[in-house]
Amino acid sequence: MESGSMIVPVAADLLPRSAQHNPVRLLRLIQGITSHLVVGVIALIVIGGTTRVMEAGLACPDWPLCYGSLLPGKQMNLQVFLEWFHRLDAFLVGLALLALNVIVVLRRSFLPHWLPWCTLTALVLVAFQGALGALTVTSLLASLSVTAHLGTALVLLLHLGATDQALRCHLQTHDPGDLSQALPPRLPNWWWPLPLMVMVVLLAQCLIGALMASQWAADRCLDWGDSCNLLTNHRLMAHPVLLGLLFMAIGAAFLPGSHRMLKSFSFLAVAFGWGQVLIGRFNLTVHLGIPWITVTHQFIAALLVALLGAAIGRTLLMTSRTWPDQGGVDFG
Repeated sequence: MESGSMIVPVAADLLPRSAQHNPVRLLRLIQGITSHLVVGVIALIVIGGTTRVMEAGLACPDWPLCYGSLLPGKQMNLQVFLEWFHRLDAFLVGLALLALNVIVVLRRSFLPHWLPWCTLTALVLVAFQGALGALTVTSLLASLSVTAHLGTALVLLLHLGATDQALRCHLQTHDPGDLSQALPPRLPNWWWPLPLMVMVVLLAQCLIGALMASQWAADRCLDWGDSCNLLTNHRLMAHPVLLGLLFMAIGAAFLPGSHRMLKSFSFLAVAFGWGQVLIGRFNLTVHLGIPWITVTHQFIAALLVALLGAAIGRTLLMTSRTWPDQGGVDFG
């Protein structure tokens, strides 16, 4: 019992002394962790996509170990390495989220009331993601488990991106170093549905893409004319996604100039959306014969989810009643 009771004080001592009783430095530390977690989850998705493309999903036939060991040196090859490294990245993301939750719980009196719920949700999502990873291996890459595995990773990325940007906005109102700069005004009510609706459509398209990939539907359609409905639906869903991104960018153009981050996210998302479509079309032209093109396609999808999550995080905080109102919206 004594060793267990020491976990909380030891976790508290891991914080830098400058952050232990300074709310602003504590917020900066936590926001830095969430930023690294966003990068870690993007890497997790890309490595997972590479593992699928290289047909390495069952390169480690057992779980959570690989060939009964933490490091399968004797069996190591490219496929085993990809699956092993994918699990390692997932473990590190889970460990970082666990540590983040400990920090947030210990210092919750210095933090915004919504943050503990955000970090706890992320921890639940990564635990569920790990369980789905185990199910994916034990079910021998069953299509639904593979799709759910990727879908959960995308929701986790969305959630962490939103949390990270909400923390950045919160810091703007509490960091004395930023008070010399004028805060952006509260966002108008017409803005918040735009990123949310685009996000719903994009997630739907990503899930269709995951279902298509887990069944190798694109390959079967191009080679034998089989399962073409999934490929068709995935391509058709690109139209509402691009239209939504365009409306979002047009709306962002009417926001005050002080909303620079939201404008950047919106315009960059349009560029990524068109890039995603062009890469997808080229991938079909070469009959999915270039693996890194397929991986790039999934990488840009992950970046789009992260961008929209970031936009949603800023939107939710800047439309709340707690956000300081600096005046009306400038349409000029």
